[in-house]
Amino acid sequence: MLILGIETSCDDTAVAIVENGRQVLVDLVASQTRQHRKFGGVVPEVASREHLLFLFPLLREALRRGRLSPSRIDFLAVTVGPGLRGSLLVGVKTAQSLGFSWNKKIVPINHLQAHLFASLLGRNTCWRFPLLGMVASGGHSALVLVQSYSSFRVLGETKDDAAGEAFDKIAKLLRLP
Repeated sequence: MLILGIETSCDDTAVAIVENGRQVLVDLVASQTRQHRKFGGVVPEVASREHLLFLFPLLREALRRGRLSPSRIDFLAVTVGPGLRGSLLVGVKTAQSLGFSWNKKIVPINHLQAHLFASLLGRNTCWRFPLLGMVASGGHSALVLVQSYSSFRVLGETKDDAAGEAFDKIAKLLRLP
């Protein structure tokens, strides 16, 4: 089974092709760091416009690198939230358009759950339930009770600065990239 994934929840545009839910065949990211640097942070409208510029070239390149045609793709996966509304809209509408034209089903992906599942990529291991997961991304921090592959419960999360954002701010003060 081949899944083409689209991620546009914030300022990076990402496309991946994953085989059988574990093996990453292609992983491409277009960073918007340069575009947002002059503003001192992510500007949602700029992020949305940049996704429009990056997404289709990344999709073409992913298929080329994977030596695949759209007919070989079984499903499209796309981030549906949480994230910047305009950025998410670009990814979702692109996936819907491709799904319609390629006659493929679309799998909606929760950005935070995807962070947890990323630990399984490239490995032949399985989770033993229940387990406690932690998401510490640029915009979200959460402790999550994972009861099964489809059952999650957020135990606690930050209301203001996320751990990842705090790391970003400290790095900026220390003049780290």
